[in-house]
Amino acid sequence: MKVLIPMYENIKKVVSFFSRKLNFDKFKNKLGRKLALSFEEIISIGLFKQNNGMPTKKSVWKVLKPKCSYKTLVVNLNRWSNLAGIILAIIMNINRANQHLIKHIDSTDIPVCLFKNAHHKTMKGLAAFGRSSKGTFFGLKMHIITDLKRKLLAIKFTGGNVDDRKMVIPLSKEIMGILIADAGYVSEKLTREFYQEHKRMLLAKPRKNMKQIMTKFEEYLYGTRMLIELNFKNLKMFYGLLTSMPRSADGYLANYIYTLLAYQIA
Repeated sequence: MKVLIPMYENIKKVVSFFSRKLNFDKFKNKLGRKLALSFEEIISIGLFKQNNGMPTKKSVWKVLKPKCSYKTLVVNLNRWSNLAGIILAIIMNINRANQHLIKHIDSTDIPVCLFKNAHHKTMKGLAAFGRSSKGTFFGLKMHIITDLKRKLLAIKFTGGNVDDRKMVIPLSKEIMGILIADAGYVSEKLTREFYQEHKRMLLAKPRKNMKQIMTKFEEYLYGTRMLIELNFKNLKMFYGLLTSMPRSADGYLANYIYTLLAYQIA
């Protein structure tokens, strides 16, 4: 417990910096009831939960003992996750301004429940059936672009049934340089559409049945794709990206936002 509190305070210092710079106080309702917790406290609690891989909001409520009821904490974490999203967007904007020449694009499955519970009402309309290397799942896909330094540059969530290739152009509006993808992104039309002379190009790893000669440099670039897989692994194993605990769509989305922001400021 004594070890965790300093960690929370360090997170709060980072959040307070962004809060002042972005003037989060302007979101306060001047006429309504005063918030039980400040914006800085709410966001910091959400990040602390994900940073420590806590599975439930009840867990973090018991550890930090905030000056509010458990129900109030849940409502505020969900309600103000959009502010955490603003911080995440700012950080990714900074990352894009300093992006490495080499980038990676990929997606990962985000099941919202066990497959046997695929009638899931909470995420109905957002989640969909999809297939991954692990089989069929019911949930979302998270599409990301990262660079060679593993910095997050762009993120989009879609239903689990969306073709990865459809997300390349919407996701890469501010992306320049060499974008590396796996065989699931192979498409001559997409490669032409993405290409900008002297600015950017898409390299999708050829399928095994394709007769295409790779240069040594291309072979090296495809070998760096493991870096984006490390992002997915860390987000899922250590930052609580996957969950089936929320009781509302807002709760699911809040979990994803706090997870991604916690990962970026860790």
